[in-house]
Amino acid sequence: MYNFIGKLLLVLLVLSVFVSALSLYASRVSLTRNVWLSGLFANVLDFFFLPLKYFFCKFSDPRKLDMWMVSLKNSAHMSDFAKTKKRLMFVPHCMRSLDCPAYATKYGIQCRSCGKCVFDQLKEDAEKYGYEFYIVTGSSFVKNILKDRPADGVLVIACDYEINKGMRSLAGTGVITYGIPMLNDGCYNTKVDEVFVEDTLQKFSQNE
Repeated sequence: MYNFIGKLLLVLLVLSVFVSALSLYASRVSLTRNVWLSGLFANVLDFFFLPLKYFFCKFSDPRKLDMWMVSLKNSAHMSDFAKTKKRLMFVPHCMRSLDCPAYATKYGIQCRSCGKCVFDQLKEDAEKYGYEFYIVTGSSFVKNILKDRPADGVLVIACDYEINKGMRSLAGTGVITYGIPMLNDGCYNTKVDEVFVEDTLQKFSQNE
């Protein structure tokens, strides 16, 4: 009996490693092209996220795991996000000017459209394509805002870590997420490709 249980556990372990490795490969491939069964592979990576995170922290760079997972989830969510009607855009406060005159509320930083940073243009583009625009100080703000401002689609601009964290926290809530990674990480003076942002907004606008 114990011999059978031992063999069964070994088979499950080998199978788990194989499926995880296959899903990691699919996530890396998704950086350059669409992946078939991307939703399934994304769910596998979410299920094994903690041991995979430990492995990448120990032997590689955990930022790679977040980047691959965000890319894979974008591939998986693309068609469903295009069908959403009520959309919010969340951007991180770390892109704001160091002398930003805006004030904070429970809905995040309230942009004054002073023109000192990229938020003025991002806000204009977001509203042009029908998104509610929010500047937040962390992924925890997303769920709080969604309580008062329900939506079926959320577009997040942030570092891969925060995007993946937000995607995982909203999994199973019925909210479809899509992420645009910033060009650099950090707590201030971060940047995003503004042309790519507008191209993404336009792409989903055409698919409506």
